[in-house]
Amino acid sequence: MPGSTAGVAAILFDIDGTLISTGGASDRAWHRAFLELYGVEVNVPDYTGKGVPDPVVGLQCFRGAIGREPEGGEMARLMMLRQHYLVEEVSSSDGYRVMPGVEDLLRRLSDAGRLVGLITGNTEPAAHIKLARADLNRFFTFGGYGSDADERVDVCRKALDRAAIAAGGGLDRAGSMAVGDTPLDVDAAHGAGIRVVSVATGEYGVEPLRAAGADWVVADLTAEALPF
Repeated sequence: MPGSTAGVAAILFDIDGTLISTGGASDRAWHRAFLELYGVEVNVPDYTGKGVPDPVVGLQCFRGAIGREPEGGEMARLMMLRQHYLVEEVSSSDGYRVMPGVEDLLRRLSDAGRLVGLITGNTEPAAHIKLARADLNRFFTFGGYGSDADERVDVCRKALDRAAIAAGGGLDRAGSMAVGDTPLDVDAAHGAGIRVVSVATGEYGVEPLRAAGADWVVADLTAEALPF
């Protein structure tokens, strides 16, 4: 409507378990990086959980597997080597898949001119490496990333700040929402003051996501009950 000041609402999508699954590519890349630099076998789930920002994953694994705090440029070297191996692991992963309904939904939102972004624990380069195999980067022009903050709620806030820039300053924050597959996504969205759609395509089913307090819960992104 001409002259309206309501702004445009943003829809912020998580990546792993929500848009795609890499079939374990990220964990394998971490494993290779730790093995090359320190000669230790690292199984990421032994040290951290889903949805944790990448730099925190690396730090928690380092503390647990190496038994001390990193020094000097150790974390920078580890992060860069993991990113190098991530390209190979995503490209070759037999388990890589796009979640049901994702491409059709993103195309529909794009065609309708909706403001669509990312909210992910991945660093920005890692996020785009993961999405590139399925040609999904074309749907996103901004986002909040694990390289922006250590806490997921702050990643969400950063995504909203960038959404406001993308909207020319006219962001409808109250109408904005996140889409994710874990209780951590729910907590982060609510902590940032927006609503959340939980999708049961990751490790959590419908009932745990409802119990986590999601505003909407759907089995996958083909659901007719989506609020956008």
